[in-house]
Amino acid sequence: MPRRTMIEAIRDAMDVSMGRDERVVVFGEDVGFFGGVFRCTQGLQAKYGKTRCFDAPINESGIVGSAIGMAAYGLKPCVEIQFADYMYPAYDQLTQEAARLRYRSNGDFTCPIVVRMPTGGGIFGGQTHSQSPEALFTHVSGLKTVVPSNPHDAKGLLIAAIEDPDPVIFLEPKRLYNGPFDGHHDRPVTPWSKHELGEVADGHYTVPLGKAAIRRAGSDVTVLAYGTMVYVAQAAAEETGIDAEIIDLRTLLPLDLDAIVASVKKTGRCVIVHEATLTSGFGAELSALVQENCFYHLEAPVARVAGWDTPYPHAQEWDYFPGPARVGRALIETMEA
Repeated sequence: MPRRTMIEAIRDAMDVSMGRDERVVVFGEDVGFFGGVFRCTQGLQAKYGKTRCFDAPINESGIVGSAIGMAAYGLKPCVEIQFADYMYPAYDQLTQEAARLRYRSNGDFTCPIVVRMPTGGGIFGGQTHSQSPEALFTHVSGLKTVVPSNPHDAKGLLIAAIEDPDPVIFLEPKRLYNGPFDGHHDRPVTPWSKHELGEVADGHYTVPLGKAAIRRAGSDVTVLAYGTMVYVAQAAAEETGIDAEIIDLRTLLPLDLDAIVASVKKTGRCVIVHEATLTSGFGAELSALVQENCFYHLEAPVARVAGWDTPYPHAQEWDYFPGPARVGRALIETMEA
C-alpha cells in the first residue's frame, strides 16, 4: 500500500472526489495555479480545469458565501481557508447561513459544503497563524467538525465530508502535514513514510464521521485527544509508564460518546488534552459529558491539559504548546488522586 503525507492524502481525497462527481468544485485563496499555501491542491487545476479548481479573492466571507450559493444550486464545494485564524470574517456565513439552511428551508435545501482549514501551532506561526478554533464550530447546531490525526484518516474523513449533505468544518493540524509530532520539538520528526498510519489506499474509501479510534489500549486512565495531541498523549504515556487508553476522537461533532463512555467506565479515570485555550475549549464539553455519563465509575476528577488563556505566543511557543511533560504530570496526578 502506498504511503503518503497528510498533504498528499488530502489532495488525493479531493482528486478522487472530483473524479467521481463533477459537482465537486475546489476553490479558495491561491488553491488553483499555486496549489495552496501548503500545496494541498497542487495539480488539481491542471487536471480538472479552471472551472472546477480556481483561485478566489482574499475574502473569506465571499469564499464561504459563494460556496453556500453553489451548494443551494446543487454543487458540492470544497473550499480552503488559508489558516483557521482567517475564518472569522466568514463566521457569519457559516453560522447564520450554512448551518441553518436545511432547518430554515424545512429540508428543501441542504448545504453540502466542506470548509478546509489548517489549524493549530507548533510551526512558529505566532498569534494569527496558530489558533485552534474548533470549539467555535461545535457550539453551532448544523455544523459538523472533523479533526484528523493521520493521512489514512484524513483521506477517508475528507471524502466522507465531501459526500455528506450538510456543512462540514475540516480542520487540518498543520504540524502533522509531514509527519506525526509528539511535542518534542528538539527531536527529529518521523516522516509519514515510516509510520503505519501513513499507509493510504488508492481510490475511494471513507472513514465514517462520528466514529472515534482507540490509538492505544490501556486500563489505567482514558485520554481523550484529537489531532496533534494524540501523539503528545502517546509520548506522555510511554514516558510515565502509565497504561493509558488513548482515544482519537477524529470527529468532534458528531461525537462518539459510546466509545468515550465505554473507555472511562473501564479505566475509572479521564484526562482530556487539546491545544486550544482552556476556558470554554472543547475539553470543557468533554469533561461535562464524562461527568454526566460516568460519574459513578470515576475514581478521580476529570483533568484537562490545554493551551493557556492567552494569544498564542511566538517566542514562547513551547511553553504554550501542551507537551508530553504537562500531559505526563496530569496523568500522574490523576493516578495519585
